[in-house]
Amino acid sequence: MSIRDVYIVDAVRTPIGKFGGALSSVRPDDLAAHVVRALVDRTPELDPARIDDVYFGDANGAGEDNRDVARMAVLLAGLPVTVPGVTVNRLCGSGLEAVVQAARAVATGDASIVLAGGVESMSRAPWVLPKPERAFPAGHQELYSSTLGWRMVNPRMPAEWTVSLGEGAEQIADKHAISRERQDAFALESHRKAARAWADGLFDGEVAPYGGVDLARDECVRENTSMEALARLKPAFRPDGTVTAGNASPLNDGAAALLLVDEEGLRACGREPLARIRASAVTGIEPQLFGLGPVEAVQRALDRAGRGFADLAVMELNEAFAAQALGCLAEWPELDPAVVNPRGGAIAIGHPLGASGARLAGSVAHQLAAAGSGTGLAALCIGVGQGIAVVLER
Repeated sequence: MSIRDVYIVDAVRTPIGKFGGALSSVRPDDLAAHVVRALVDRTPELDPARIDDVYFGDANGAGEDNRDVARMAVLLAGLPVTVPGVTVNRLCGSGLEAVVQAARAVATGDASIVLAGGVESMSRAPWVLPKPERAFPAGHQELYSSTLGWRMVNPRMPAEWTVSLGEGAEQIADKHAISRERQDAFALESHRKAARAWADGLFDGEVAPYGGVDLARDECVRENTSMEALARLKPAFRPDGTVTAGNASPLNDGAAALLLVDEEGLRACGREPLARIRASAVTGIEPQLFGLGPVEAVQRALDRAGRGFADLAVMELNEAFAAQALGCLAEWPELDPAVVNPRGGAIAIGHPLGASGARLAGSVAHQLAAAGSGTGLAALCIGVGQGIAVVLER
């Protein structure tokens, strides 16, 4: 069996909304349908009936995502009912996992034209109530928030594995001696780069605002923040800790999608591709050190692509926490930090869990297209201790 080249024809995303913000009134299935429809509309030569499948990442699935949000998006976007849809969950890496699985289907000849993306509405994530072990319990029952993090933890899990994500970031800060000041400086630079990218129109080609909502740009970017403002924030997870709301990614709502094709699909779209998918990798690590998950995944993906850190023109590394991103960078001494998140990262732009991986892959593809050539990489850490990375080329 021959392996086919997989091309990214286009990538689009919503502006990222803040928790309880402009997109909180929009259901996650509607957010997903919006980027699916936008992607199809941006390629008018493509007959939607030729789409072989739609892959979407979604980290929640407990509410209006309705278990298989990919299929819901197909139907709500008005695509032919013959277009199927599958939803995948690798927590924070779900959107990139969707891209990987879609690319694999194209590469092996199982599909020619696919959509891949991700969605999350953290604002609308429901509370969940476990069923009682026996009928008619006399006592009170506990609701669990499905917005973020562990819930209904299996008591067989070791306690050191089930710490909060923020405590895990604190442990990485301890491991690499990353000070509060360094984390705040990293966060400040993320906001500055994102604000500059928006001011320079660098996101114009990849963002499709949601109709009827007053949100034209990412809602959490704070161009006027400062080291002094960040320093005033209290530690969020340890009384004497270093991780704060200012040097961590916020809770967010948003969606992103990419159009992936083989050579035949490329001709059907009548467009020049943005980039080509070259290699990918997923790895595991101790759950409490989840933030360092990308370290090995990135190295494996680069090795599979026959590339090294010196070949990278751009890397989009998800900024779950400044401590986590800085911890990864500390373990890649040969990587030039100037190529990492040149348009800002999740601390400023936001981290709608299931959508983030697709956003990163789409951003890398658009940046490679703007440069005309080069190698790029998208990578994320994943809760419960995993990492995922994808290498793109143009």
